[in-house]
Amino acid sequence: MSALVPWRSMREMDPLSRRMDEMFDRLTRDFFGPGWSERSRTEAATMWEPAIECHLEAGNLIVKADLPRIDPKDVTVSLLGTQLTIEGERKVEKAKEGEGYMYRELPYGKFSRVLTLPEGIDADKVKTTYKNGVLEISMPVPSRMVSKKIPIEVQK
Repeated sequence: MSALVPWRSMREMDPLSRRMDEMFDRLTRDFFGPGWSERSRTEAATMWEPAIECHLEAGNLIVKADLPRIDPKDVTVSLLGTQLTIEGERKVEKAKEGEGYMYRELPYGKFSRVLTLPEGIDADKVKTTYKNGVLEISMPVPSRMVSKKIPIEVQK
């Protein structure tokens, strides 16, 4: 039985990517000492960031974070000045007896996203909801961010 391999549209870049990784490993090993690149690869495998989407809607700034299969109890949202922080953890599910994974690509572990918001966000008016794996954060837009149509003066 052949192994399951994810489809990649840029498969021809794999050899080049591998050579670049090897070159980087040699450089970091020479500079930082042996074992550094192996540690950084392990750390990188456990770090991840959820996808974020931001838009304006009906006078509100909406931030959406894609957090599928994450219990909302494992997520915190905080606002300090202009810094909106979304932190949490996707916990590894224990494999059931007799089941084996052929391929696993979902990231697990802790995550943190920090977004810089415009000045003037009122922390008391920030609302959060979680539905179908999407965390939505809504806040009124500061008045200075409200879109205003500016007429164009035509000169002859």
